[in-house]
Amino acid sequence: MTQWVYSFGAGHNEGRADMRNLLGGKGANLAEMASIGLPVPPGFTITTEVCTAYYDNGQKYPGDLAAQVRAALARVEEAVGHRFGDHHRPLLVSVRSGARVSMPGMMDTVLNLGLNDQTVEGLVAASGDARFAWDSYRRFIQMYGSVVLDVDHHRFEEIIEHVKLDTGKNEDTELTAAEWHRVVDGYKEMVAEVTGKPFPQDPETQLWGAIGAVFGSWMNQRAVTYRRLHDIPAEWGTAVNVQAMVFGNMGEDCATGVCFTRDPSTGENVFYGEYLINAQGEDVVAGIRTPQPMAKERSKPNERSMEEAMPGAYAELVAVRATLERHYRDMQDIEFTVQSNKLYMLQTRNGKRTAAASLKIAVDMAQEGLIDHTEAVRRVNPAALDQLLHPTLDPKAPRKLLAKGLPASPGAACGIVVFSADEAEARAQKGESVILVRIETSPEDIHGMHAARGVLTTRGGMTSHAAVVARGMGRPCVAGCGGITVDYNNQYLSAGGVRIEAGQIITLDGATGEVFIGTVAMVEPQLSGDFATLMGWADKVRRLRVRANAETPLDAETARRFGAEGIGLCRTEHMFFDPERIGAVRQMIMAETEQGRRAALARLLPFQRKDFLDLFEIMAGLPVTIRLLDPPLHEFLPHSEYEIAEVAASLGTEVEAMQRRMQELSEANPMLGHRGCRLGISFPEIYEMQARAIFEAAAEIGRKTHKAPVPEIMIPLVATKRELDITRALVDRVAQEVFAESGYHVVYSVGTMIELPRAALTADAIAGTADFFSFGTNDLTQTTFGLSRDDAGKFLPLYIEKGIFPKDPFVSIDTDGVGALVRIAAEKGRSVKADIKLGICGEHGGDPSSIHFCESVGLDYVSCSPYRVPVARLAAAQAALQSGGADRTA
Repeated sequence: MTQWVYSFGAGHNEGRADMRNLLGGKGANLAEMASIGLPVPPGFTITTEVCTAYYDNGQKYPGDLAAQVRAALARVEEAVGHRFGDHHRPLLVSVRSGARVSMPGMMDTVLNLGLNDQTVEGLVAASGDARFAWDSYRRFIQMYGSVVLDVDHHRFEEIIEHVKLDTGKNEDTELTAAEWHRVVDGYKEMVAEVTGKPFPQDPETQLWGAIGAVFGSWMNQRAVTYRRLHDIPAEWGTAVNVQAMVFGNMGEDCATGVCFTRDPSTGENVFYGEYLINAQGEDVVAGIRTPQPMAKERSKPNERSMEEAMPGAYAELVAVRATLERHYRDMQDIEFTVQSNKLYMLQTRNGKRTAAASLKIAVDMAQEGLIDHTEAVRRVNPAALDQLLHPTLDPKAPRKLLAKGLPASPGAACGIVVFSADEAEARAQKGESVILVRIETSPEDIHGMHAARGVLTTRGGMTSHAAVVARGMGRPCVAGCGGITVDYNNQYLSAGGVRIEAGQIITLDGATGEVFIGTVAMVEPQLSGDFATLMGWADKVRRLRVRANAETPLDAETARRFGAEGIGLCRTEHMFFDPERIGAVRQMIMAETEQGRRAALARLLPFQRKDFLDLFEIMAGLPVTIRLLDPPLHEFLPHSEYEIAEVAASLGTEVEAMQRRMQELSEANPMLGHRGCRLGISFPEIYEMQARAIFEAAAEIGRKTHKAPVPEIMIPLVATKRELDITRALVDRVAQEVFAESGYHVVYSVGTMIELPRAALTADAIAGTADFFSFGTNDLTQTTFGLSRDDAGKFLPLYIEKGIFPKDPFVSIDTDGVGALVRIAAEKGRSVKADIKLGICGEHGGDPSSIHFCESVGLDYVSCSPYRVPVARLAAAQAALQSGGADRTA
């Protein structure tokens, strides 16, 4: 018989931390905390396998699940001395989701389950507090009604607001037992009206309704979006955790809170978190009330820390913090409740953190001896390093402060104000930078938060939904900015008499919590300290070299600063668009004879030589892979009638002649047309000029600096060995001419881009001529799939949504198809030339999962954009560790 249910707490722990795939992260950690002696209310976990079975079998449960749930519930009843559904001593439970990886706020929770018109009176008698009991009942109806019965949340809030208005109360905490009773009656009446059925009174019906809602929430839109953004497979499923309730809302000696064992924004080794007296968990994260700080040193004059208000429970929590960090060897995100001054642990999980915090925590824990250097390298998500590699506000820049809130997620962002997630997404897709402004965010806003450059909320604390999700996404966030008033209907926000309309620009500083009017200048990041330390540890274990795609001095300098070990792709056509040289390029294209083309190319030669001089000087002694001209010639010609007339006049030619030439060069499918090596064979003088510029620059730098560059000349779009034979012979001839003229010899190599399926399949033949292969996976993806990258965006999102493609193949390499061609080419190339150098220079060179593939194939290097170099260095180290081929003692 399959075990679908695992108990935890009260000395009966059937799960462990390493069972997270089966029990979900929450269930596994509840069992683990209980097993190491921490105070965990008893409960049980329904496994992720039930979720999978539920969806595989038409949303029906396994036949023996109900009996296992009843048995586990009986153990909880025995442990706490209360009975589920008993009118005098009722057991109340929480029902929560728990996927194997944390998905904060994405799925549904129900608290206080088991209350009805009879058990609420039993709770009054057992607790001696009628207000607490009726408050708990209304919370249950509100959560169950929203989550299980699909009643709009605002309808419940309207009833509470109406009662407060009638009684002259401002805060929920001021309402009496009788007033909460009145709210409950209003809730039940409204639920019956909306659903056509009375609110369920049978606790067992309630329990199965909540379990079904949690499993159902695995497929709600916000959870689906979150999984897509974080590459979480749908087949993993979620577990359901049913746990005896403990109450933080029974009075002034009760509280609830969320805390982190280290600061999740900075990584500083301080106890960080918030709590609320006389509250339940959702009050902290929902931003309904403003929470108070945990530690006295972090409290402001008008705040009362938990350390001051509940010194005994706080001291116990500090001890728990140390225990959990020692046990899990990672920063923990903890949820707790204090009932009658007794501490209970409700959850622990590895805490979400910013890239800066992730870096600092990994380095600090290694230096503290909690983990070793290789574990520190594994701990930091390479993609998250992007958060560290982008601008922050220039401290010297003028700025006008609008308001100040909480620094919920660091970084700076500037953009136009929008007030809805849908608008944020729509405008971002048009290329606009937007700031999403909300009173408070909810899980339904996740798509807009992802699209926005930054997030601003007027409610909520440092552990609110907005703060946690923004930190995980790397979006700057200012939360709890109470000085700002938001008017959704009229689409504006205001603070201090200043009104900002939708569409106007504001700037956020997530590190300080400040909001500024208009645009504030930003500065480039400075990388040192912990970053340099971790990169040093990564470099010791990685095998793959990391180069950069660069063709300007700025790109090359940035790449070197980020640790690039050469240039893996210099796209020479980018140099041709410079205003000083585009005229000569166009003159060359318009020329109808070789003599005319050579005259124009002679004008271009000094420019090209200077380009390569700059790159070789910056990359002193390092390899520089230069791709000869690739795109079709018509790309360099003007398009509008005005531009055509202007260019014709500057070249001294007739407009009609230019139009005729443009017609001659036009192609139905230029991506597969007269481009790449086909140009070099048709017009060899173009490649001759480029090769001469390369070798003259290399000889000059070598003579001047005594650090000869290592030029690697790359012929694009080769499909046959003969194409490479012809173009290589041209390059070799020019090299010998320049060496003879200059009296200086430079070591160089000639290779090709493998970007056509035929080239991959005949790589053994091509390797006979090539010194290296560089896989141009952008074009190889296009030609393998028969996709145009420029046009596929119209339907690729649908393909990914329907599971036709697991990911965008232009972002992460298609290992089954494109990857198979790369593997074939690598094996065939090395079968002919064992030491042939193999690299990748498409956009995939900076994608961590693609880098893992490159390690598995045994490529020698990856090349990516300059800002992705640190990402690639770390991903390469993690790939080496995963493959088992790295020095694990580094």
